[in-house]
Amino acid sequence: MASSRRDGGHVASSTRAGVFACLTCMMAAAAALPAQAPDRLKPPAVGSAPALTLPSIQKRQLSNGLPVWIVELHEVPVAQVNLVVLSGTADDPVGKFGIASLTTAMLTEGAGTRSSLEIADAVDFLGADLGASSGFDSSAIRLHVPVARLAEALPIMADVAMRPTFPREELERQRQQRLTNLIQARDDPSTIAGLTFARLLYGSTHRYGTAAMGTNETIRAFTVDDLRSFYASAFRPDNATLLVVGDVTPDAVLKLLEASFGSWKAPAGAPARATLPDAAQHATRTVYLVDKPGAPQSQIRIGWIGVPRSTPDFFPLQVLNTILGGAFSSRLNLNLREKHGYTYGAASSFDMRLTAGPFSAMAGVQTDKTKESLREFFNELNGILQPVPPDELTRAKNYVALRFPGGFETTGDISRRLEDAITYRFPDDYFSSYVRRIQAVTAADVQRVAKKHLDPSKLAVVVVGDGKTIEAGIATLKLGPAKTLTIDSVFH
Repeated sequence: MASSRRDGGHVASSTRAGVFACLTCMMAAAAALPAQAPDRLKPPAVGSAPALTLPSIQKRQLSNGLPVWIVELHEVPVAQVNLVVLSGTADDPVGKFGIASLTTAMLTEGAGTRSSLEIADAVDFLGADLGASSGFDSSAIRLHVPVARLAEALPIMADVAMRPTFPREELERQRQQRLTNLIQARDDPSTIAGLTFARLLYGSTHRYGTAAMGTNETIRAFTVDDLRSFYASAFRPDNATLLVVGDVTPDAVLKLLEASFGSWKAPAGAPARATLPDAAQHATRTVYLVDKPGAPQSQIRIGWIGVPRSTPDFFPLQVLNTILGGAFSSRLNLNLREKHGYTYGAASSFDMRLTAGPFSAMAGVQTDKTKESLREFFNELNGILQPVPPDELTRAKNYVALRFPGGFETTGDISRRLEDAITYRFPDDYFSSYVRRIQAVTAADVQRVAKKHLDPSKLAVVVVGDGKTIEAGIATLKLGPAKTLTIDSVFH
């Protein structure tokens, strides 16, 4: 036995020695090779966009005609249920701006037999999330819940959607919160700039010209009857669609939805949708200065009325905006932030709605660099009208294409995309063809839509900042007539 152990030890020692010798040789050989330093003079090559394979949308309806869209995702045992209502803040009646936002916020403040706190407790007990919000073109009630608790959570959601109680005490609490938010907004240059920009483009009587929450006057005047009236006109099964995304099967989930929402009946008559008037485009470039004494930055907004979501130029505009200001590597950000250091970030966007929303370019810049920043903004706005170099076009298209699949990672992500599909009536192949249509955009397309949808000589220029410090410098740029506005004029 002893001899056997010695032999084993000898073998082990020999093996260790052999391994050590081998490693020594390998290290010596590696040392003899020239160093392979990474090439940091150019970025790594961009690969092709990952394939986006979406599960099918199964379209059904309940016995009352309420449409139901179902997407099966069985990887995680959760369900996302969204009730999409095709009315939003754009449907606010004139004189009652803010009613859609307030009505939707009040849905979870009391419904059925439960108070606001009882709804919150019941939802928390189920490990779920339940909320409601409104946008310009639609509103939504959204439930995220473990699929094992879906049957218990749906009746709570149905109460919120079908049987809100609009308690007076909760209305007063919401009212005071919104009035406080307006007071705080008056001291925030970024908010002031955004509201001023919207008011100047659309005017005080157009819905897009006033904050979604409304004004001090409308918020103070809202009553429970106002909420009930808007709710009755907007929240009805013939103006809504249910979305279900998650670990469900159509037959099983339809039974649960029928039990909770099948009794919802539409009132007589068709649902009313507001028709917003066309706002007049700016005829000449004008500078609007809102004095905010002592402001450490100047908030800049430049733009005009853009395009509706239905524009046939959507895909070229996505590429154009990515080049101009829709990415960290966009021209505006590289110029104002990376090259000159005037700002933490500069950007641009086309806010597309059912009716034409605004195009805007924006940044918060150093007060003492306001004039210089405006000059660089217009250098880029004029520059985007020229042909785009091939490498920049390719980078922009890859940026959009490579990011697109990331918007479909979770049940919540997919449901939000489907909300847009319902609201804006996308064709069935919209998402599956998105990347292909982005990659098909040419330099000629970008130049065409730039010249069609941007005219730097007619853009409104809003600057919120310390007037005594920035006004004289802005005047030297001779951008156009200048007007001074007060903060009070923006919030009424």
